[in-house]
Amino acid sequence: MSGVNLAETAAVLPEAWRSRRLGLVGTACVKVLRMDELPVEEESHGAAEALLVLDGRLELEVDGMPVSVQAGELYVVAAGAAHAVRPGSRGTLVIVEVPEE
Repeated sequence: MSGVNLAETAAVLPEAWRSRRLGLVGTACVKVLRMDELPVEEESHGAAEALLVLDGRLELEVDGMPVSVQAGELYVVAAGAAHAVRPGSRGTLVIVEVPEE
């Protein structure tokens, strides 16, 4: 696999919040997506999920508490933690997750 320009890959995705799978590292899936200002409903996962903001910012609510993740920051959502995207998130996001079976 050759290098991937993450910002360009996210920019050409047809919809915000629709990720593109870039590859696997062990069993973990690495994905990129474009955020817009709209919220995303609450969800939780059986495994931890790493969220890396490349540019912009990610506004979350995790277990009822507000969390703001800035460009260049990584936030790990613990397994089982309820989390939702609050309005105002924008930019490019990389997600590393272990797919649930």
